[in-house]
Amino acid sequence: MPIEMPRGLPFSVDTWTPSSKLKRSHFLTHAHKDHAQGILSHASYPIYSTLLTKILLRQFYPQLDDSMFVAIEVGQSLVIQDPDGDYVVTAFDANHCPGAVMFLFEGSFGNIFHTGDCRLTPECFLSLPDKYIGKKGKEPKCPLDYIFLDCTFGQYPLKMPSKYSAKQQVINCIWNHPDARAVYLACDLLGQEEILVEVSQAFGEKIYVDKARNLECFNSLKLIAPEIISEDPSSRFQLFDGFPKLYERAAVKIAEARANFQHEPLILRPSSQWYVCNEGVSEMEKQQKARVNQAVKDIYGVWHVCYSIHSSREELDWALQLLGPKWVVSTTPSCRAMELDYVKKHCFKNRQAFDDSLCKLLDINAVEHLVPDGPNKKLSSSNLVEDISNGYVETQSGSLVISTYQRKRLSLSPPGKRPLVTLFGQARLGLPYLAFPHESKDASAICNSEEKELIETKNVSFQKENVTVENSEEQLVAMRQSKFAGTNCSGPNNNYDKEEISTSSSMAKSAAETKNVSFEKEEVAQVNAEEVLKTKRKIDFTETNSTELAATSTVSSSNSYGENLRRLYRPMNVPVRQRLPSLVMLMKAKKSARKRT
Repeated sequence: MPIEMPRGLPFSVDTWTPSSKLKRSHFLTHAHKDHAQGILSHASYPIYSTLLTKILLRQFYPQLDDSMFVAIEVGQSLVIQDPDGDYVVTAFDANHCPGAVMFLFEGSFGNIFHTGDCRLTPECFLSLPDKYIGKKGKEPKCPLDYIFLDCTFGQYPLKMPSKYSAKQQVINCIWNHPDARAVYLACDLLGQEEILVEVSQAFGEKIYVDKARNLECFNSLKLIAPEIISEDPSSRFQLFDGFPKLYERAAVKIAEARANFQHEPLILRPSSQWYVCNEGVSEMEKQQKARVNQAVKDIYGVWHVCYSIHSSREELDWALQLLGPKWVVSTTPSCRAMELDYVKKHCFKNRQAFDDSLCKLLDINAVEHLVPDGPNKKLSSSNLVEDISNGYVETQSGSLVISTYQRKRLSLSPPGKRPLVTLFGQARLGLPYLAFPHESKDASAICNSEEKELIETKNVSFQKENVTVENSEEQLVAMRQSKFAGTNCSGPNNNYDKEEISTSSSMAKSAAETKNVSFEKEEVAQVNAEEVLKTKRKIDFTETNSTELAATSTVSSSNSYGENLRRLYRPMNVPVRQRLPSLVMLMKAKKSARKRT
């Protein structure tokens, strides 16, 4: 399944989902079903594709309306009008299957090359503008900003033969089995028609296609190469179904020939899948798969030829060295572009330039003012493609074969512009709020630590209170003992009684006042701790550094918050909370109230 295009781009390529439906333009590279998955539910005008791709696709999905498609042929350029700025798209041959193309997009978003599925060869780049191609070890004059690349075989070091060489192997294998009464060709995939055409021309015979069994392939061949189709089931060359259950059907054909005392039929499967799948195979079979320059027979009696309509790893690295893009994105999620040698060596040099261009692709320019380091740098990309009408014929022709570049301006009715990305949209993208450093603790850890601090504050307050009361009682007992030792034991001493009573009252009064002050400290500390806890819980989504938050939330004699804490409230659109009065101010207010009374 192809990947979605980034949200900052006004177009989608080969994706048909609710997200891609929001794009204003849609492009289809070829008619394989995995690139058209979901098109019946989420297709919308306009869909740009070649005429052949449209016809093939509508054979699979006749429900699609013909008016939804806009034709673009190999070598043709279109100027697409868009509210975010016009851009130019050019189609190039993808060397994959009939009607398959690659798209080059040039606009304010940069220069983006989308290959779809492809088998890259030097012929694929003959019509590509010279400014995008490097020469003699030099980088191109205008490197592509992004390549969305078909990396199907990017992780396999297998060196695949060219398509021409593979077709010759098929023909040679048939020549080497003249006694085979029947030749079954497992070529029912769109893109393998070239093999059937080569075999038919080399041996001068048509190929039987069972219309009832394989209707889609019959209809495709009827459109692409109707001259090679035979409806005679006794023909020597016959189209054979590929997977699934290829080996079961092959075993049945071989058993039938042996039962009739005939030579075994020749069953040929031109494909690269058998060569790249090495899980659970023996060492002998691995050695057989390494021989890609000739046909190989497996243990089931099926002959294999390495015929690929996707680029090998070696071809991908060669193409990237030629084009020299700034960044490569794999369109096949199972195979990552970073596994390619070119990406490892070249695509991590200018990380800042990549980050800036990524902001454009993600459409987050609307929140540049939130970044304290200033606005992002402009994406280093070339201007809109040069005036392609100079030296070429401008025409509105819709013919299938167009040999010259054409320029058309299409007046479409795209949907309205997307709303600007808000702070919450930024959070959905997984981007941090850059005005503050990332905190090391999560929200639950902060809450637990604050509750622990609150409990510890209360315990310390109670301990201070108990110590104060105990000291007061000890002083009172010691004073009583000293007074008793210095008086006459024969009778009571009124002066001692008065002094004892006065001292006891003053000490009790002092202990009570100390206890009240301790309770006041406890209440103030508790209120302040609870206030800090509430404040942190409200603003923990901003991911503020826990140490900075603790420093700014401590009780001090100042009535104003620090600048960092004030900036936390700004994106919340709420007034800054007023700090509670300090303990010193409360004591002063209490004393002044006593003086007045």
